[in-house]
Amino acid sequence: MKSQQYSEHLESTWLALEIGNSRLHWALFNGESLECTWDTEYLPESVIQQLGTRGVGGAGSGEWGVRGDEEVGGDGGEFLSILSTLTHLPPTLQVGLRLHRRSLLQTKQAKDSSPSSSPTPSSPPTPLPLLLASVVPQQTALWQNYPNVRVITLDQIPLNNIYPTLGIDRALALWGAGVSWGFPILVIDAGTALTFTAADGEKNLLGGAILPGMGLQLASLGQKTGQLPRLEVGEIQSLPPRFALNTPEAMQSGVIYTLLAGIKDFVEEWWSLFPHGKVTIKGGDRNLLLNYLQKLYPAIASRLIIEPNLIFWGMQKIGVDVT
Repeated sequence: MKSQQYSEHLESTWLALEIGNSRLHWALFNGESLECTWDTEYLPESVIQQLGTRGVGGAGSGEWGVRGDEEVGGDGGEFLSILSTLTHLPPTLQVGLRLHRRSLLQTKQAKDSSPSSSPTPSSPPTPLPLLLASVVPQQTALWQNYPNVRVITLDQIPLNNIYPTLGIDRALALWGAGVSWGFPILVIDAGTALTFTAADGEKNLLGGAILPGMGLQLASLGQKTGQLPRLEVGEIQSLPPRFALNTPEAMQSGVIYTLLAGIKDFVEEWWSLFPHGKVTIKGGDRNLLLNYLQKLYPAIASRLIIEPNLIFWGMQKIGVDVT
């Protein structure tokens, strides 16, 4: 019964949460439609508890400060009120939550106005369903008491040859890419770490590689040496000269050109194995690296699929399949 109820929830509005190594990555879905995404810092345990507790957030101000069980029959309005109190919510999210809340209100009003039905009684508010994937066990534990959570684990991802220590983020991104563009598929994640993860046409995990990403390489040079400066990725405006005549550009050159050469090598090897295999790229450095690839290796860049939300698409598919 619980599984059936969860499946019904996923036909309406629900949340996806990827807990990364340093931040929380969120997505708001309306059924199978991805409405918006946003990031936050880790939330205090007290706030997480409030997200699933009745009676919190009803004292807020403005349009969002209305108790869910008073306005929409407890169908999630209070949870939206709580969410709205968090900082840095993007405008698109506010619009999505407002539309969801309006839809709930209209549904309740329609039921109450039907001649054959009696007014909908108030009931405890139900937080939006939450699909969760995490690479940080301590953070996962904080969300276990959320009343409407489903934690995705490796054994729920229908890839063959998965090994026990494979990161759930890599597995979900690979599955999301495969079900979206077909197998075989190679996923490049240009984040804190630069990772390559591949699967063949039979959905067998082929494996991959992990190396420090651009920012991590630059940071390690600044932290682990005596005289090299600390550089940030955001300071890099354009491709540096390959043979640089100053220290900052020499550091940029070493990191950037070897990263690009590594990407080129992996992609070319992939296409030698699977000439029609797709390649997708995600991660915070994806646009910067794509820009560099377009300048140095335009033939490769033209075949890359840019999709930052691969993990969320993988979560969406898994969430439906496991219910």
